[in-house]
Amino acid sequence: MRFSKPLAMASLALMLSMTACSSGNNEASGTSNSPAPNAAGTNAPATAAAEDYTFGADQTFHSNEPVTYSMMYSDHENYPYHKDWRLWSAIQEKTNVNFDLAITARTEYENQKSLLVNSGDAPYIIPKTYDESAFVASGQIVPVSDWVQYMPNYMKAVKDWGMEEDLKAKLKEDGKYYVLPGMWEIAGGGYSYIIRKDVFEAAGVDVEGQQGNWTYEDFYEAMKKVKDFTGSNYVISDQFKGDSALNIAAVQYGVTAGWGLSSGLVFDQEKQQFVFADASNDFKDFLGYFNKLVNEGIMDPESFTQEDDAAQAKFFKGDTYVISGIYQVMADFKSKMQVPDSELYMITQPGGPKGKLQVETSRLENGIMISQNALDDLGEEGFIKMLRFIDWFWYSNEGQMLSLWGVEGETYTLDADGNVVLNPEIYYNGINEGAPKQLNVDYGFAGGMFAYGGSEKLKMSKMTDGEKDFVSRVQSTRDTRKLAPPIMATPEENEQMKLISTPLMDYVKTMTLKFVTGQEKLDNWSQYTAQVEANGSTRYAEMANDIFAKTKSLLGY
Repeated sequence: MRFSKPLAMASLALMLSMTACSSGNNEASGTSNSPAPNAAGTNAPATAAAEDYTFGADQTFHSNEPVTYSMMYSDHENYPYHKDWRLWSAIQEKTNVNFDLAITARTEYENQKSLLVNSGDAPYIIPKTYDESAFVASGQIVPVSDWVQYMPNYMKAVKDWGMEEDLKAKLKEDGKYYVLPGMWEIAGGGYSYIIRKDVFEAAGVDVEGQQGNWTYEDFYEAMKKVKDFTGSNYVISDQFKGDSALNIAAVQYGVTAGWGLSSGLVFDQEKQQFVFADASNDFKDFLGYFNKLVNEGIMDPESFTQEDDAAQAKFFKGDTYVISGIYQVMADFKSKMQVPDSELYMITQPGGPKGKLQVETSRLENGIMISQNALDDLGEEGFIKMLRFIDWFWYSNEGQMLSLWGVEGETYTLDADGNVVLNPEIYYNGINEGAPKQLNVDYGFAGGMFAYGGSEKLKMSKMTDGEKDFVSRVQSTRDTRKLAPPIMATPEENEQMKLISTPLMDYVKTMTLKFVTGQEKLDNWSQYTAQVEANGSTRYAEMANDIFAKTKSLLGY
């Protein structure tokens, strides 16, 4: 009985594409006089308020009268807020919408968000939200899945890009979701390994010809050739204290580690159940691989303890030849290399025992929470109008182009094929190196508050040719992983699980470092697994599966 009402809600929220464009051209154009059913099943005036504004899928939102919406704003130190940015006037010109901004330094944004939401004083629009879980129980955040039917561009993206499965990850135990996530048509390339291509090729490794087929064992053999050729102390001395390298490899071994450590659970798609992976033979093999790299002097053991600057310095000086990273740092790294004629190349993430899998699977970004204050203050019609502005700005191609690239004819033009050509006097993301102005600093576009989500073409438009090549290699040579279902725990269940997972995963993380660096021998594996069991790994997996059993009908299993 507990899930009978949420089932109805989830059916609405997750079958969006069935209702997204079925409301007809009248709804899309904002001219219909017929009320649409809201999430509670009652008739709400979905379009009655549209007489004073235009909206619709692939149409510009514009309010006949000026309107102002309050919004939180995270002020990034790399592109500090300016009230006269072209961004603000461009939005106003298009839509007749202005913002009343609650500006907070980026480093204090999460703290301020918690303070404002929990006190009931939150602005209407709360962007750049990575995890909304802590705010759901407060009652101060709108369950936005009850309202997405009024957002034609959002609904169109869900249908056209098949986002229903992705959105399941945002569901809470009541069958609703409380944040509008940024949505990408395709997943990104993610973190991988930047290598000195010139050195690998000099050592006899056919990088471009073979890297697409590499497993981690093949990567090991390639690095071994480099070590023999160069006589260096180490081939890889990594940054991020190993969290990136461990996370990338864990995917291919079917375990969790590094940035992706989480709870140690993976979902067995065949058995339809969660298992604790970080005490399995797969995890032992995973640790054994990195232990081999350390033992053979291929990987610097300081990779797991040193600061990023130290790892980068070794790479820039030419002491090492591999470092993990994301493609956006390539231009900066190239400029800092101290070895003449260094050639950097980002390899496709190697495969492993579980296959050649894409590391990045989620197409969701951080997103937007909507304060209950917006609904209370604006009323239902005004609230829907605000949602339709949000729908245009964050989810229409026109709005996404504006927030990312700015104003056509001013900051960019389109070539004959419709591709973005950034004004040569403006720099962004490796494009137009050395240009006197920056797209985010001087104009306010391409900032983290607004510019997330969009089509494959839009995603590719902000990449250099090298990054496009990397993403294309990932897309064409790596298999998409199935998404794991969310564990839709109640607050009480979530608290019980945290009491187990926190000490359990602290122990796993500690022992991972010891096994990899050789402080603990893999011969003592049985002692490790016994302690993991004593720390509650089996109980934790059982709780996850009990919750999944109660909620799987909501998720379509």
